[in-house]
Amino acid sequence: MENSEKTRSLGLWEKYLTLWVFLCILAGIAIGRLFPRLSVTLSSLEIAKVSIPIAVCLFWMIYPIMVQIDFRRVLTAGKAPKPIATTLIANWAIKPFTMAFFAWLFLGVVFKNLLPHDIALEYRAGMILLGVAPCTAMVLMWSYLAEGNMAHTLVMCAVNSLSMVVLYAPLAGFLLGVSGIPIPWATIAFSVLIYICVPLAAGYFTRSISIKKKGLGWFNGRVVAPLKTVSVIALLVTLVLLFAFQGYVIVSLPGAIAMITVGIFANIIVVFVLTYLVAKIVGIGYEDAAPSAIIAGSNHFEVAIAVAATLFGVRSGAALATVAGVLTEVPIMLFIVWLCKRTKWFFKS
Repeated sequence: MENSEKTRSLGLWEKYLTLWVFLCILAGIAIGRLFPRLSVTLSSLEIAKVSIPIAVCLFWMIYPIMVQIDFRRVLTAGKAPKPIATTLIANWAIKPFTMAFFAWLFLGVVFKNLLPHDIALEYRAGMILLGVAPCTAMVLMWSYLAEGNMAHTLVMCAVNSLSMVVLYAPLAGFLLGVSGIPIPWATIAFSVLIYICVPLAAGYFTRSISIKKKGLGWFNGRVVAPLKTVSVIALLVTLVLLFAFQGYVIVSLPGAIAMITVGIFANIIVVFVLTYLVAKIVGIGYEDAAPSAIIAGSNHFEVAIAVAATLFGVRSGAALATVAGVLTEVPIMLFIVWLCKRTKWFFKS
């Protein structure tokens, strides 16, 4: 990427992003409670378990990031074995098993006396389904905010999408102790199309045509700068929609959401720290280590929700646990982004 991309300053938006996130969460919950019919109508607009309003918002989150990627670096990133191997091992050999452990620890031991046994088992199943699904979309935003290598992040999104088709069902089946886990082909395909392929193509052509006709300086000033603000606004609108759709569970079942969130948070932190440390040990620089650790910690909630609803039912505890993952992941991942930026010095020695 060009030098102008090295400093990803979002000014007022980035400086007070935590405040905006908090206000958007409150606004989403309020909208969901005050206008329940509106939230039900919007949430019903979906294709293959993927919300169309959320998909539109995620496009406007990711497209401005794709525009800034120098696609020549994508080819270079694809040839770097260390970051790819680190991310794959964290995603498939560590995170699913640590999530299963924390689901058992918190819901089966720590909070054992606070939950009926059958409900606790369903919550644990939902957490496992969440842990087995590596994120392939929103990590682009988290990596961007953390000033990571976007070419590497894009490559890993593609690798995660392909590996999920092969590994999700057998690994989820093994950890749940059941057979015949359905692969949500339509959800995976539509997610990849909307969250990666379309913004990727739009970003590539926008960048190529703009630089060719107007030059790099004009492109950075007139295209990149305004789109940075658009990307963060799209993130905040996504938060409002998510909490308008599902935020009622926080109000109606705060205790259950809190217990599930503790396990999810513990897993994200542990996997993030492990991946971060391994990246340092094997000699990966910060720009690749940050997205590797971020990708390892995050989850693909659409796939997890689709499978939980198919296996256990829409109103099951497993489905509730995946929804809890949706509601808590954004604030948690913003904390991870903050942690990355505060620890860049760790990779300078």
